[in-house]
Amino acid sequence: MARAAKTKTTMDDNERFSRSMVTPEGVDVGVRLATAGERAGAFVIDALIILGLLIGLTIAAGYAAGRESGSSNLVYIVWMVGFFVLRNFYFFLFELGPRAATPGKRVLKIRVASRGGGVLRADAIFARNAMRELEVFLPLSFMVSGGQSVDAMIMLLGMVWTGVFMFFPLFNRDRLRAGDIIAGTWVIQTPRRTLLADLATGASDRPLSTGVFTPEQLNAYGIKELQVLEDVLRANRREAIALVANRIRIKIGWIRAPQEEDHWFLNAYYVELRRHLESGLLMGRRRADKHDRGGSGGR
Repeated sequence: MARAAKTKTTMDDNERFSRSMVTPEGVDVGVRLATAGERAGAFVIDALIILGLLIGLTIAAGYAAGRESGSSNLVYIVWMVGFFVLRNFYFFLFELGPRAATPGKRVLKIRVASRGGGVLRADAIFARNAMRELEVFLPLSFMVSGGQSVDAMIMLLGMVWTGVFMFFPLFNRDRLRAGDIIAGTWVIQTPRRTLLADLATGASDRPLSTGVFTPEQLNAYGIKELQVLEDVLRANRREAIALVANRIRIKIGWIRAPQEEDHWFLNAYYVELRRHLESGLLMGRRRADKHDRGGSGGR
C-alpha cells in the first residue's frame, strides 16, 4: 500500500511539473519544471559562492592595504566594487553561457530556458536578472543598513517586499519569478546527459556507420538544430520523431529506404551531425544554426 501511494505521488508530481515546449521548428519537446525548493536551493548555493568570493576579495584587499599606510579606504572601495560586479554579472554571465545555469543551478541539475522554445536571448537573461535587484538586493540593502539610516517602517516595508517576491513562485502554476514573467523564461530540470553510444541505440538494432551522409547534407543544420534533435531523441515520442525525421529527409534530399525506421535515421543523423560540427569547431568553424552560412567555411 505504501509503495502504491508513493508511486501515485510520484506520478502526480510528474504531471504537475511536466510542460509542453514547442520549438520554432514545430517540435513538441516535453520538459519538467524545477520545483520551488530546487530554485531556492540553487540560489542559496550561488549566494554562498558570492559570499565566499567577497570574503576572499576582502582579505586580499585588506592584505594589500596593510602594506601601505593611508590606504584604509581601499578595503571598503574594493569590497563595494566587487559586490557590485558580482551581484550584477554573476548570474548574467553564467546563464548567458551554453549551459544557461549558474553553479548552484548545475548542482541541482536545473537550467534557464525560453518559454517559447527558442534560443535563450541575452536581453531575456538581462531582464530576469535585473529584476533580482528589485526582488532581493534592494530590500535586503534597506534591512542590512539598520535603524540608524533607515527607520523601522521602511525596514518593515522592505521585509514585506522581499517576502512577496520570495514566495511569488509558490503562487503561480509554472513556479515563475517576476523576472521570469518579464523575460519570458522559466527554470527547467536539465535532462541527464546521454552518451553518444546510448543515443545511438534505439528501436532498431541496425548498426550505425560513418559516412552515411554527405558533407552537404550535414551542412544543412547547425548547433541549435543539433540540440533540438538531441531533445527529441531523449523524449522518444513517436509522433515527434516521425515529424522531425520527415522534415530532415526533405531538407537534405534523403530518399527513405523501404525498411528504414525513423528512429534509426535520426540516431544516425544525430551522431554524424555531432561529429561533423565538433570537427568544425576543432578547425575554428562554428555554425550556430541552419541560417548561419559563414559557419560552413573557415573563419
